[in-house]
Amino acid sequence: MQSCEISGDSTDDPLSSGLRRKRQPRIVVIGAGLAGLSAAKALLESGFTDVTVLEATDRIGGRVQSVQLGHATFELGATWIHGSHGNPVYHLAEDNGLLEETTDSERSVGRISLYSKNGVAYHLTNNGQRIPKDVVEEFSDLYNEVYNLTQEFFQRGKPVNAESQNSVGVFTRDVVRKRVKADPDDTEAVKRLKLAMIQQYLKVESCESSSHSMDEVSLSEFGEWTEIPGAHHIIPCGFIKIVEILARSIPKSVIQLRKPVKCIHWNQSVSKEIERVADHNSDLPEENKGSNVFVECEDCEFIPADHVIVTVSLGVLKKRHESLFHPRLPEEKVMAIEKLGINTTDKIFLEFEEPFWSSECNSIQFVWEDEAESESLTYPEELWYKKICSFDVLYPPERYGHVLSGWICGEEALIMEKCDDEIVAETCTEMLRKFTGNPNIPKPRRILRSSWGSNPHFRGSYSYTQVGSSGADVEKLAKPLPYAESSKTPPMQVLFSGEATHRKYYSTTHGAVLSGQREAARLIEMYQDLLQ
Repeated sequence: MQSCEISGDSTDDPLSSGLRRKRQPRIVVIGAGLAGLSAAKALLESGFTDVTVLEATDRIGGRVQSVQLGHATFELGATWIHGSHGNPVYHLAEDNGLLEETTDSERSVGRISLYSKNGVAYHLTNNGQRIPKDVVEEFSDLYNEVYNLTQEFFQRGKPVNAESQNSVGVFTRDVVRKRVKADPDDTEAVKRLKLAMIQQYLKVESCESSSHSMDEVSLSEFGEWTEIPGAHHIIPCGFIKIVEILARSIPKSVIQLRKPVKCIHWNQSVSKEIERVADHNSDLPEENKGSNVFVECEDCEFIPADHVIVTVSLGVLKKRHESLFHPRLPEEKVMAIEKLGINTTDKIFLEFEEPFWSSECNSIQFVWEDEAESESLTYPEELWYKKICSFDVLYPPERYGHVLSGWICGEEALIMEKCDDEIVAETCTEMLRKFTGNPNIPKPRRILRSSWGSNPHFRGSYSYTQVGSSGADVEKLAKPLPYAESSKTPPMQVLFSGEATHRKYYSTTHGAVLSGQREAARLIEMYQDLLQ
Protein backbone atom coordinates (compact mmCIF):
# COMPACT_ATOMS: atom_id res chain seq x y z
CA MET A 1 0.00 0.00 0.00
CA GLN A 2 1.31 3.45 -0.90
CA SER A 3 2.17 5.92 1.79
CA CYS A 4 0.46 9.27 1.46
CA GLU A 5 2.49 12.28 0.45
CA ILE A 6 1.75 15.99 0.56
CA SER A 7 3.33 17.97 -2.21
CA GLY A 8 5.23 21.13 -1.36
CA ASP A 9 5.69 24.20 -3.51
CA SER A 10 7.61 23.81 -6.74
CA THR A 11 11.32 24.61 -6.37
CA ASP A 12 11.62 25.84 -9.96
CA ASP A 13 8.80 28.35 -9.80
CA PRO A 14 9.95 31.21 -12.04
CA LEU A 15 8.56 33.99 -9.87
CA SER A 16 10.12 37.40 -9.76
CA SER A 17 11.51 38.56 -6.43
CA GLY A 18 8.56 40.94 -6.12
CA LEU A 19 6.01 38.16 -6.48
CA ARG A 20 7.92 35.90 -4.09
CA ARG A 21 7.23 38.32 -1.27
CA LYS A 22 3.54 37.67 -1.90
CA ARG A 23 3.27 34.04 -2.92
CA GLN A 24 1.49 33.23 -6.16
CA PRO A 25 -1.74 31.26 -5.69
CA ARG A 26 -1.57 27.54 -6.31
CA ILE A 27 -4.22 26.53 -8.82
CA VAL A 28 -5.16 22.95 -9.65
CA VAL A 29 -7.28 22.21 -12.71
CA ILE A 30 -9.00 18.82 -12.69
CA GLY A 31 -9.42 17.48 -16.21
CA ALA A 32 -7.44 18.09 -19.42
CA GLY A 33 -10.38 18.39 -21.79
CA LEU A 34 -11.30 21.57 -23.67
CA ALA A 35 -12.52 23.34 -20.53
CA GLY A 36 -9.51 22.44 -18.41
CA LEU A 37 -6.96 23.27 -21.08
CA SER A 38 -8.69 26.57 -21.89
CA ALA A 39 -8.63 27.53 -18.22
CA ALA A 40 -4.98 26.56 -17.76
CA LYS A 41 -3.93 28.37 -20.94
CA ALA A 42 -5.70 31.58 -19.89
CA LEU A 43 -4.21 31.46 -16.39
CA LEU A 44 -0.66 30.90 -17.58
CA GLU A 45 -0.90 33.59 -20.24
CA SER A 46 -2.12 36.04 -17.57
CA GLY A 47 0.95 35.50 -15.43
CA PHE A 48 -0.02 32.73 -13.00
CA THR A 49 2.93 30.40 -12.55
CA ASP A 50 1.75 27.75 -10.09
CA VAL A 51 -0.80 25.90 -12.21
CA THR A 52 -1.23 22.12 -12.26
CA VAL A 53 -3.58 20.12 -14.51
CA LEU A 54 -4.57 16.65 -13.31
CA GLU A 55 -5.94 14.25 -15.94
CA ALA A 56 -7.30 10.84 -14.96
CA THR A 57 -6.74 9.17 -18.34
CA ASP A 58 -3.61 8.62 -20.41
CA ARG A 59 -4.41 11.37 -22.92
CA ILE A 60 -5.55 14.98 -23.14
CA GLY A 61 -8.72 16.01 -24.92
CA GLY A 62 -11.54 14.66 -22.76
CA ARG A 63 -14.56 14.11 -24.97
CA VAL A 64 -12.51 14.97 -28.04
CA GLN A 65 -11.03 11.74 -29.36
CA SER A 66 -9.74 11.53 -32.91
CA VAL A 67 -8.64 8.09 -34.11
CA GLN A 68 -6.34 7.62 -37.09
CA LEU A 69 -7.12 4.60 -39.28
CA GLY A 70 -5.05 4.44 -42.42
CA HIS A 71 -5.07 7.90 -44.01
CA ALA A 72 -8.39 8.92 -42.44
CA THR A 73 -9.24 10.48 -39.10
CA PHE A 74 -12.43 9.42 -37.34
CA GLU A 75 -14.04 11.28 -34.48
CA LEU A 76 -15.30 9.15 -31.60
CA GLY A 77 -16.27 12.30 -29.74
CA ALA A 78 -16.68 15.93 -30.79
CA THR A 79 -16.98 16.20 -34.57
CA TRP A 80 -18.38 19.55 -35.65
CA ILE A 81 -17.66 23.18 -35.05
CA HIS A 82 -21.22 24.43 -34.68
CA GLY A 83 -21.42 27.92 -36.16
CA SER A 84 -18.63 30.37 -36.91
CA HIS A 85 -19.53 33.93 -35.91
CA GLY A 86 -17.85 34.52 -32.56
CA ASN A 87 -17.19 30.82 -31.98
CA PRO A 88 -13.78 30.51 -30.26
CA VAL A 89 -13.26 26.98 -31.56
CA TYR A 90 -13.94 28.10 -35.14
CA HIS A 91 -11.49 30.96 -34.77
CA LEU A 92 -8.80 28.65 -33.38
CA ALA A 93 -9.28 26.35 -36.36
CA GLU A 94 -9.40 29.16 -38.88
CA ASP A 95 -6.37 30.98 -37.46
CA ASN A 96 -4.32 27.79 -37.58
CA GLY A 97 -5.32 26.77 -41.09
CA LEU A 98 -7.27 23.69 -40.05
CA LEU A 99 -10.23 24.51 -42.26
CA GLU A 100 -8.32 24.90 -45.50
CA GLU A 101 -9.42 21.48 -46.69
CA THR A 102 -13.04 21.99 -45.67
CA THR A 103 -15.31 22.30 -48.71
CA ASP A 104 -18.87 23.48 -48.99
CA SER A 105 -19.98 19.87 -49.12
CA GLU A 106 -18.79 19.45 -45.54
CA ARG A 107 -21.00 22.21 -44.20
CA SER A 108 -24.40 21.63 -42.75
CA VAL A 109 -27.59 22.80 -44.41
CA GLY A 110 -29.89 20.47 -42.56
CA ARG A 111 -30.50 18.80 -39.23
CA ILE A 112 -30.18 15.18 -40.37
CA SER A 113 -26.71 14.78 -41.85
CA LEU A 114 -23.87 17.15 -41.11
CA TYR A 115 -21.34 15.33 -43.26
CA SER A 116 -22.54 16.44 -46.68
CA LYS A 117 -25.14 18.71 -48.18
CA ASN A 118 -24.75 16.84 -51.46
CA GLY A 119 -27.18 14.04 -52.16
CA VAL A 120 -30.26 13.10 -50.17
CA ALA A 121 -31.20 11.15 -47.10
CA TYR A 122 -32.76 7.75 -47.83
CA HIS A 123 -35.62 7.03 -45.46
CA LEU A 124 -36.07 3.26 -45.53
CA THR A 125 -38.67 1.13 -43.78
CA ASN A 126 -38.15 -2.19 -42.04
CA ASN A 127 -40.04 -3.75 -44.96
CA GLY A 128 -37.20 -2.83 -47.27
CA GLN A 129 -38.98 0.05 -49.01
CA ARG A 130 -37.75 3.58 -49.59
CA ILE A 131 -40.22 6.25 -48.57
CA PRO A 132 -40.89 8.52 -51.58
CA LYS A 133 -38.87 11.72 -51.58
CA ASP A 134 -41.93 13.96 -51.75
CA VAL A 135 -43.44 12.27 -48.67
CA VAL A 136 -40.16 12.78 -46.78
CA GLU A 137 -40.02 16.45 -47.77
CA GLU A 138 -43.63 17.06 -46.70
CA PHE A 139 -43.04 15.40 -43.36
CA SER A 140 -39.73 17.17 -42.84
CA ASP A 141 -41.38 20.55 -43.40
CA LEU A 142 -44.10 19.70 -40.88
CA TYR A 143 -41.63 18.38 -38.30
CA ASN A 144 -39.38 21.43 -38.61
CA GLU A 145 -42.39 23.71 -38.22
CA VAL A 146 -43.32 21.97 -34.96
CA TYR A 147 -39.67 21.95 -33.88
CA ASN A 148 -39.67 25.73 -34.23
CA LEU A 149 -42.74 25.85 -31.99
CA THR A 150 -40.78 24.05 -29.25
CA GLN A 151 -38.32 26.95 -29.21
CA GLU A 152 -41.02 29.53 -28.56
CA PHE A 153 -41.93 28.39 -25.06
CA PHE A 154 -38.67 29.76 -23.71
CA GLN A 155 -37.95 32.45 -26.27
CA ARG A 156 -41.41 34.01 -26.11
CA GLY A 157 -42.38 32.96 -22.61
CA LYS A 158 -45.32 30.87 -23.81
CA PRO A 159 -47.03 28.86 -21.06
CA VAL A 160 -46.70 25.08 -21.22
CA ASN A 161 -49.97 23.18 -21.00
CA ALA A 162 -50.38 20.14 -18.79
CA GLU A 163 -50.92 17.76 -21.72
CA SER A 164 -47.35 18.22 -22.90
CA GLN A 165 -45.94 17.25 -19.47
CA ASN A 166 -43.34 19.98 -20.20
CA SER A 167 -41.67 17.47 -22.53
CA VAL A 168 -40.28 18.19 -26.00
CA GLY A 169 -40.99 14.62 -27.06
CA VAL A 170 -44.56 14.48 -25.78
CA PHE A 171 -45.40 17.89 -27.28
CA THR A 172 -43.79 17.16 -30.66
CA ARG A 173 -45.32 13.71 -31.02
CA ASP A 174 -48.77 14.96 -30.09
CA VAL A 175 -48.81 18.01 -32.38
CA VAL A 176 -47.26 16.24 -35.39
CA ARG A 177 -49.62 13.27 -35.03
CA LYS A 178 -52.69 15.48 -34.91
CA ARG A 179 -51.61 17.37 -38.01
CA VAL A 180 -50.73 14.20 -39.94
CA LYS A 181 -54.04 12.55 -39.12
CA ALA A 182 -55.97 15.72 -40.01
CA ASP A 183 -54.39 16.11 -43.47
CA PRO A 184 -57.21 15.51 -46.00
CA ASP A 185 -54.83 15.09 -48.95
CA ASP A 186 -52.91 12.04 -47.70
CA THR A 187 -53.95 8.44 -48.10
CA GLU A 188 -54.07 6.22 -45.04
CA ALA A 189 -50.88 4.48 -46.22
CA VAL A 190 -49.01 7.77 -46.47
CA LYS A 191 -50.33 8.89 -43.10
CA ARG A 192 -49.05 5.70 -41.54
CA LEU A 193 -45.58 6.25 -43.02
CA LYS A 194 -45.51 9.79 -41.68
CA LEU A 195 -46.63 8.65 -38.25
CA ALA A 196 -43.79 6.13 -38.20
CA MET A 197 -41.35 8.84 -39.24
CA ILE A 198 -42.16 10.82 -36.08
CA GLN A 199 -40.34 8.30 -33.92
CA GLN A 200 -37.37 8.18 -36.28
CA TYR A 201 -36.98 11.96 -36.22
CA LEU A 202 -37.26 11.96 -32.43
CA LYS A 203 -34.50 9.34 -32.26
CA VAL A 204 -32.28 11.64 -34.33
CA GLU A 205 -33.20 14.50 -32.01
CA SER A 206 -32.35 12.37 -28.97
CA CYS A 207 -28.91 11.62 -30.41
CA GLU A 208 -28.36 15.33 -31.00
CA SER A 209 -29.50 16.15 -27.45
CA SER A 210 -27.72 13.16 -25.90
CA SER A 211 -30.88 12.20 -24.05
CA HIS A 212 -32.41 8.75 -23.68
CA SER A 213 -35.60 10.14 -25.19
CA MET A 214 -36.86 13.59 -26.14
CA ASP A 215 -39.61 12.88 -23.62
CA GLU A 216 -36.99 13.69 -20.97
CA VAL A 217 -36.00 17.08 -22.44
CA SER A 218 -37.68 20.15 -20.92
CA LEU A 219 -40.06 21.93 -23.29
CA SER A 220 -40.06 25.19 -21.33
CA GLU A 221 -36.24 25.39 -21.41
CA PHE A 222 -35.47 23.88 -24.82
CA GLY A 223 -35.27 27.24 -26.56
CA GLU A 224 -32.58 28.65 -24.28
CA TRP A 225 -29.85 26.67 -26.01
CA THR A 226 -28.40 29.14 -28.48
CA GLU A 227 -27.13 28.34 -31.94
CA ILE A 228 -24.15 30.36 -33.13
CA PRO A 229 -24.79 31.74 -36.65
CA GLY A 230 -22.81 30.35 -39.55
CA ALA A 231 -22.09 27.01 -41.14
CA HIS A 232 -21.06 23.85 -39.33
CA HIS A 233 -17.52 22.70 -40.03
CA ILE A 234 -15.46 19.59 -39.57
CA ILE A 235 -11.69 19.49 -39.18
CA PRO A 236 -10.35 17.02 -41.78
CA CYS A 237 -7.11 16.39 -39.86
CA GLY A 238 -8.99 15.74 -36.62
CA PHE A 239 -10.71 17.73 -33.87
CA ILE A 240 -7.80 16.74 -31.64
CA LYS A 241 -5.84 19.50 -33.38
CA ILE A 242 -7.89 22.04 -31.41
CA VAL A 243 -6.81 20.27 -28.22
CA GLU A 244 -3.18 20.34 -29.32
CA ILE A 245 -3.38 24.07 -30.10
CA LEU A 246 -4.74 24.80 -26.62
CA ALA A 247 -2.03 22.62 -25.02
CA ARG A 248 0.77 24.08 -27.14
CA SER A 249 1.42 26.99 -24.77
CA ILE A 250 1.09 24.87 -21.63
CA PRO A 251 4.42 23.44 -20.40
CA LYS A 252 4.40 19.65 -20.38
CA SER A 253 5.33 19.64 -16.70
CA VAL A 254 2.01 21.36 -15.89
CA ILE A 255 -0.15 18.44 -17.11
CA GLN A 256 -0.05 15.18 -15.16
CA LEU A 257 -1.62 12.23 -16.97
CA ARG A 258 -2.96 9.07 -15.27
CA LYS A 259 -3.64 11.16 -12.18
CA PRO A 260 -7.23 10.49 -11.11
CA VAL A 261 -8.59 12.50 -8.21
CA LYS A 262 -10.22 10.75 -5.27
CA CYS A 263 -11.46 13.69 -3.18
CA ILE A 264 -11.32 17.48 -3.04
CA HIS A 265 -10.99 18.63 0.59
CA TRP A 266 -12.15 22.23 0.52
CA ASN A 267 -12.94 25.02 2.98
CA GLN A 268 -9.87 24.11 5.02
CA SER A 269 -11.51 20.84 6.01
CA VAL A 270 -8.21 19.01 6.24
CA SER A 271 -8.70 15.44 7.40
CA LYS A 272 -6.88 13.93 10.36
CA GLU A 273 -4.83 11.81 7.99
CA ILE A 274 -3.59 14.89 6.14
CA GLU A 275 -2.78 16.62 9.43
CA ARG A 276 -0.92 13.53 10.62
CA VAL A 277 1.15 13.37 7.48
CA ALA A 278 1.78 17.11 7.61
CA ASP A 279 2.97 16.89 11.23
CA HIS A 280 5.50 14.21 10.28
CA ASN A 281 6.63 15.73 7.02
CA SER A 282 9.55 17.96 7.89
CA ASP A 283 9.96 18.96 4.25
CA LEU A 284 6.46 20.41 4.05
CA PRO A 285 6.44 24.23 4.11
CA GLU A 286 4.48 25.60 7.05
CA GLU A 287 2.17 27.57 4.70
CA ASN A 288 0.94 24.33 3.10
CA LYS A 289 -0.65 23.25 6.36
CA GLY A 290 -3.11 26.11 6.10
CA SER A 291 -4.08 25.55 2.49
CA ASN A 292 -7.68 26.24 1.55
CA VAL A 293 -7.94 23.07 -0.47
CA PHE A 294 -6.18 19.72 -0.64
CA VAL A 295 -6.68 17.56 -3.73
CA GLU A 296 -6.43 13.92 -2.76
CA CYS A 297 -5.35 11.74 -5.69
CA GLU A 298 -6.00 8.04 -6.16
CA ASP A 299 -2.24 7.39 -5.83
CA CYS A 300 -2.49 8.81 -2.30
CA GLU A 301 -0.76 12.10 -3.02
CA PHE A 302 -2.30 15.20 -1.47
CA ILE A 303 -1.80 18.39 -3.48
CA PRO A 304 -2.30 21.70 -1.63
CA ALA A 305 -4.08 24.45 -3.51
CA ASP A 306 -5.64 27.85 -3.07
CA HIS A 307 -8.09 27.25 -5.90
CA VAL A 308 -9.33 24.19 -7.78
CA ILE A 309 -11.14 24.34 -11.10
CA VAL A 310 -13.29 21.21 -11.52
CA THR A 311 -14.02 20.36 -15.16
CA VAL A 312 -15.28 16.78 -14.83
CA SER A 313 -18.43 15.86 -16.74
CA LEU A 314 -21.93 16.12 -15.32
CA GLY A 315 -22.06 12.33 -15.53
CA VAL A 316 -19.09 12.02 -13.18
CA LEU A 317 -20.60 14.59 -10.81
CA LYS A 318 -23.87 12.64 -10.72
CA LYS A 319 -22.04 9.43 -9.87
CA ARG A 320 -19.36 10.73 -7.52
CA HIS A 321 -20.33 14.07 -6.01
CA GLU A 322 -20.90 12.58 -2.55
CA SER A 323 -17.39 11.14 -2.32
CA LEU A 324 -15.58 13.64 -4.56
CA PHE A 325 -16.06 16.62 -2.24
CA HIS A 326 -15.34 16.99 1.48
CA PRO A 327 -17.29 18.57 2.99
CA ARG A 328 -20.22 17.59 0.79
CA LEU A 329 -21.53 20.04 -1.75
CA PRO A 330 -24.27 22.47 -0.69
CA GLU A 331 -27.75 21.10 -1.22
CA GLU A 332 -28.49 23.71 -3.89
CA LYS A 333 -25.61 22.47 -6.04
CA VAL A 334 -26.47 18.81 -5.43
CA MET A 335 -30.03 19.48 -6.59
CA ALA A 336 -28.73 21.16 -9.74
CA ILE A 337 -26.51 18.15 -10.49
CA GLU A 338 -29.43 15.78 -10.00
CA LYS A 339 -31.92 17.85 -12.01
CA LEU A 340 -29.81 18.48 -15.11
CA GLY A 341 -29.60 15.69 -17.66
CA ILE A 342 -26.78 13.83 -19.37
CA ASN A 343 -26.91 10.61 -21.33
CA THR A 344 -24.96 8.76 -23.98
CA THR A 345 -24.71 9.29 -27.71
CA ASP A 346 -22.46 6.76 -29.42
CA LYS A 347 -21.12 6.38 -32.93
CA ILE A 348 -20.65 3.15 -34.84
CA PHE A 349 -18.29 3.39 -37.82
CA LEU A 350 -18.55 0.61 -40.40
CA GLU A 351 -15.97 0.37 -43.19
CA PHE A 352 -16.88 -1.58 -46.34
CA GLU A 353 -14.77 -2.77 -49.26
CA GLU A 354 -17.21 -1.19 -51.70
CA PRO A 355 -20.27 1.02 -51.23
CA PHE A 356 -23.64 -0.71 -51.48
CA TRP A 357 -25.40 2.67 -51.36
CA SER A 358 -25.94 4.92 -54.37
CA SER A 359 -23.73 7.94 -55.01
CA GLU A 360 -26.61 10.35 -54.24
CA CYS A 361 -27.29 8.81 -50.81
CA ASN A 362 -25.82 10.84 -47.93
CA SER A 363 -27.53 8.94 -45.11
CA ILE A 364 -29.72 5.94 -44.38
CA GLN A 365 -32.57 6.64 -41.96
CA PHE A 366 -34.32 3.69 -40.29
CA VAL A 367 -38.11 3.99 -40.09
CA TRP A 368 -39.89 1.18 -38.22
CA GLU A 369 -43.45 1.03 -39.53
CA ASP A 370 -44.67 -0.77 -36.40
CA GLU A 371 -43.79 2.33 -34.35
CA ALA A 372 -46.45 4.55 -35.95
CA GLU A 373 -48.48 4.65 -32.74
CA SER A 374 -45.67 4.05 -30.25
CA GLU A 375 -45.31 6.30 -27.23
CA SER A 376 -42.07 5.05 -25.72
CA LEU A 377 -38.61 4.88 -27.23
CA THR A 378 -37.35 2.33 -24.75
CA TYR A 379 -36.69 -1.18 -25.97
CA PRO A 380 -36.08 -4.58 -24.36
CA GLU A 381 -32.38 -5.32 -24.02
CA GLU A 382 -32.35 -7.78 -26.91
CA LEU A 383 -33.85 -5.14 -29.23
CA TRP A 384 -31.26 -2.44 -28.46
CA TYR A 385 -30.52 -2.06 -32.19
CA LYS A 386 -33.95 -0.48 -32.80
CA LYS A 387 -32.58 2.69 -31.20
CA ILE A 388 -30.03 3.11 -34.02
CA CYS A 389 -31.62 6.01 -35.86
CA SER A 390 -29.42 6.26 -38.93
CA PHE A 391 -26.12 5.77 -40.71
CA ASP A 392 -24.48 8.80 -42.32
CA VAL A 393 -22.24 8.38 -45.35
CA LEU A 394 -18.82 9.86 -44.61
CA TYR A 395 -17.87 12.24 -47.38
CA PRO A 396 -15.72 12.44 -49.42
CA PRO A 397 -14.82 8.76 -49.99
CA GLU A 398 -11.39 9.81 -51.22
CA ARG A 399 -10.63 10.82 -47.64
CA TYR A 400 -12.57 8.30 -45.57
CA GLY A 401 -13.00 5.29 -47.80
CA HIS A 402 -16.43 3.64 -47.90
CA VAL A 403 -17.56 4.30 -44.35
CA LEU A 404 -20.93 4.66 -42.64
CA SER A 405 -21.34 6.40 -39.28
CA GLY A 406 -24.21 5.07 -37.17
CA TRP A 407 -25.90 6.83 -34.27
CA ILE A 408 -27.42 5.37 -31.12
CA CYS A 409 -28.28 6.99 -27.80
CA GLY A 410 -29.71 6.41 -24.35
CA GLU A 411 -29.89 3.17 -22.42
CA GLU A 412 -29.67 1.19 -25.65
CA ALA A 413 -26.27 2.77 -26.33
CA LEU A 414 -25.07 1.40 -22.99
CA ILE A 415 -26.28 -2.06 -24.01
CA MET A 416 -24.45 -1.72 -27.32
CA GLU A 417 -21.26 -0.79 -25.46
CA LYS A 418 -21.41 -4.12 -23.60
CA CYS A 419 -21.53 -6.14 -26.84
CA ASP A 420 -18.36 -7.17 -28.62
CA ASP A 421 -17.41 -5.81 -32.04
CA GLU A 422 -18.48 -8.96 -33.86
CA ILE A 423 -22.03 -8.85 -32.50
CA VAL A 424 -22.42 -5.12 -33.21
CA ALA A 425 -21.06 -5.47 -36.75
CA GLU A 426 -23.31 -8.45 -37.46
CA THR A 427 -26.39 -6.75 -35.98
CA CYS A 428 -25.81 -3.55 -37.99
CA THR A 429 -25.29 -5.56 -41.19
CA GLU A 430 -28.57 -7.39 -40.67
CA MET A 431 -30.34 -4.06 -40.14
CA LEU A 432 -28.88 -2.63 -43.33
CA ARG A 433 -29.91 -5.74 -45.28
CA LYS A 434 -33.42 -5.58 -43.84
CA PHE A 435 -34.00 -1.88 -44.54
CA THR A 436 -32.37 -1.75 -47.98
CA GLY A 437 -34.00 -5.00 -49.06
CA ASN A 438 -30.56 -6.17 -50.19
CA PRO A 439 -29.68 -9.53 -48.57
CA ASN A 440 -26.23 -9.54 -50.19
CA ILE A 441 -24.70 -6.65 -48.25
CA PRO A 442 -21.40 -8.01 -46.91
CA LYS A 443 -20.24 -7.58 -43.36
CA PRO A 444 -17.98 -4.57 -42.87
CA ARG A 445 -14.25 -5.08 -43.09
CA ARG A 446 -13.73 -3.00 -39.96
CA ILE A 447 -15.74 -1.51 -37.09
CA LEU A 448 -14.91 1.35 -34.75
CA ARG A 449 -17.23 2.66 -32.04
CA SER A 450 -17.38 4.90 -29.00
CA SER A 451 -18.28 3.99 -25.44
CA TRP A 452 -18.83 7.24 -23.58
CA GLY A 453 -21.53 5.92 -21.26
CA SER A 454 -19.59 3.08 -19.65
CA ASN A 455 -16.31 5.00 -19.43
CA PRO A 456 -15.98 5.85 -15.70
CA HIS A 457 -14.15 9.08 -16.50
CA PHE A 458 -17.06 10.50 -18.53
CA ARG A 459 -20.30 8.57 -17.86
CA GLY A 460 -22.10 10.19 -20.76
CA SER A 461 -21.59 12.32 -23.85
CA TYR A 462 -22.95 15.78 -23.02
CA SER A 463 -25.67 17.53 -21.07
CA TYR A 464 -29.22 18.75 -21.68
CA THR A 465 -31.96 20.49 -19.70
CA GLN A 466 -34.01 17.64 -18.32
CA VAL A 467 -37.70 18.00 -17.49
CA GLY A 468 -37.78 19.69 -14.09
CA SER A 469 -34.51 21.57 -14.63
CA SER A 470 -33.80 25.04 -15.99
CA GLY A 471 -31.02 27.39 -16.95
CA ALA A 472 -30.96 28.49 -13.32
CA ASP A 473 -29.67 25.03 -12.43
CA VAL A 474 -26.82 25.48 -14.90
CA GLU A 475 -25.95 28.73 -13.12
CA LYS A 476 -26.04 26.97 -9.75
CA LEU A 477 -23.76 24.24 -11.07
CA ALA A 478 -21.28 26.87 -12.26
CA LYS A 479 -21.30 28.90 -9.01
CA PRO A 480 -17.94 28.78 -7.16
CA LEU A 481 -17.61 27.52 -3.59
CA PRO A 482 -17.90 28.53 -0.84
CA TYR A 483 -21.12 30.50 -1.25
CA ALA A 484 -20.83 32.52 1.97
CA GLU A 485 -18.84 35.69 1.53
CA SER A 486 -16.88 36.29 4.71
CA SER A 487 -13.56 37.88 5.51
CA LYS A 488 -12.72 34.69 7.39
CA THR A 489 -13.57 32.41 4.45
CA PRO A 490 -11.23 32.48 1.44
CA PRO A 491 -13.37 32.95 -1.70
CA MET A 492 -13.54 30.84 -4.84
CA GLN A 493 -11.81 27.78 -3.44
CA VAL A 494 -13.62 25.44 -5.85
CA LEU A 495 -14.70 26.62 -9.29
CA PHE A 496 -16.73 24.65 -11.84
CA SER A 497 -16.24 24.50 -15.58
CA GLY A 498 -17.24 22.30 -18.53
CA GLU A 499 -19.95 22.31 -21.18
CA ALA A 500 -22.68 21.54 -18.64
CA THR A 501 -21.91 24.81 -16.82
CA HIS A 502 -22.63 27.08 -19.81
CA ARG A 503 -26.23 28.22 -19.81
CA LYS A 504 -26.50 29.06 -23.52
CA TYR A 505 -23.97 26.71 -25.10
CA TYR A 506 -24.21 23.51 -23.03
CA SER A 507 -23.40 20.32 -24.97
CA THR A 508 -20.93 22.09 -27.29
CA THR A 509 -17.17 22.37 -27.63
CA HIS A 510 -17.36 26.16 -27.69
CA GLY A 511 -19.39 26.03 -24.48
CA ALA A 512 -16.60 24.00 -22.87
CA VAL A 513 -13.89 26.40 -24.05
CA LEU A 514 -15.82 29.50 -22.97
CA SER A 515 -16.55 27.98 -19.55
CA GLY A 516 -12.85 27.34 -18.96
CA GLN A 517 -12.03 30.91 -19.93
CA ARG A 518 -14.84 32.15 -17.66
CA GLU A 519 -13.43 30.49 -14.55
CA ALA A 520 -9.91 31.62 -15.35
CA ALA A 521 -11.24 35.17 -15.69
CA ARG A 522 -12.67 35.00 -12.15
CA LEU A 523 -9.21 34.28 -10.74
CA ILE A 524 -7.46 36.75 -13.03
CA GLU A 525 -9.76 39.50 -11.76
CA MET A 526 -9.25 38.38 -8.16
CA TYR A 527 -5.46 38.59 -8.44
CA GLN A 528 -5.14 41.49 -10.88
CA ASP A 529 -2.94 43.50 -8.48
CA LEU A 530 -0.59 40.55 -7.98
CA LEU A 531 -0.33 39.86 -11.71
CA GLN A 532 0.51 43.44 -12.73
